[in-house]
Amino acid sequence: MASAAPDLARFPLLLRAAHIVAGRYACAVPLISIRNLTKRYGSSITALDGLSLDIEPGIVGLVGSNGAGKSTLLKILLGLIGATSGEATVLDLDVRTRGTDIRQRVGYMPEHDCLPPDATATDFVSHMALISGLPRTAARERTAEVLRHVGLYEERYRAIGGYSTGMKQRVKLAQALVHDPRLLLLDEPTNGLDPTGRDEMLELIHRIGVEFGIAIIVATHLLGEIERVGSHLVAIEGGRLLRSAPLGEFIEQTGTLAVEVDEGGAALAERLAADGLAVLVDGRAVLVDVADGRPYDLVRDAVADLGLPLVRIERRRHRLEDLFRDAPIDAPATPGLTSGSAAAGGPP
Repeated sequence: MASAAPDLARFPLLLRAAHIVAGRYACAVPLISIRNLTKRYGSSITALDGLSLDIEPGIVGLVGSNGAGKSTLLKILLGLIGATSGEATVLDLDVRTRGTDIRQRVGYMPEHDCLPPDATATDFVSHMALISGLPRTAARERTAEVLRHVGLYEERYRAIGGYSTGMKQRVKLAQALVHDPRLLLLDEPTNGLDPTGRDEMLELIHRIGVEFGIAIIVATHLLGEIERVGSHLVAIEGGRLLRSAPLGEFIEQTGTLAVEVDEGGAALAERLAADGLAVLVDGRAVLVDVADGRPYDLVRDAVADLGLPLVRIERRRHRLEDLFRDAPIDAPATPGLTSGSAAAGGPP
């Protein structure tokens, strides 16, 4: 089901939220602050291992393979489960003692289906608004607004049990939004969706973060999703922090020039090596180290002299997959981590 771009004037409460967002995060306190956070289950399973980081407002990707500790971290931040050791604050509220206050200010979209099949979307989302503290009239207004925003307004009186997987994911997103949260925690929001459904969900997430100014943390094992919607990436593996940085730093250009030809790659590589360049043949592409502008002229002349059919020439960029490929050798294997072209489903 496609979702039209929202007309902000039709959503007065969401418009009001967008207007006040600048004041929401004016203080110097990080959105989330985590220090030496560890979570163990028994003596053999360590879900989080001394995790420390600060997260600022924006659309933040929390990336790691299945079992990396993403869901455990979100539940600790919500005050739903306790950490074994360490500390964390959300919106300057201590997760150990202020869980109820945190959940009043944070929207949570869990990974797994948790919806009552006999309830309508309107009944369920308005109920969630009421238990979040909204007055009955405001709860009805907000329910109508968020269901329209997520593309379920026309289906709002149908029983949820008859919804498709994509529609159920939208209901979960709507209930996370209905109480006007300052922060959204989305756990595998595209789980089980087909490519079209994933595209629509990612577009919704992007609009919520950009147009309504709500801070969002998206936990996913699909790296391509974060490249499309995120501004910052936090990568964890085995409960440990691999890296936290703006997304652009992960995918910046490398010092490698990729020259792709239909045929004659070996001859091109031999010619460039004779010219003193460091080269490597990678399928149809010849990879050339670039320290200055000299390789460009040499590649141009070699391709022309050899009469090769040039397909493309471009500077390679780092890929998010490379971060996990270069992970420490004591980190667990990452079979559940994909580039985003694979289906979003899988074991938790």
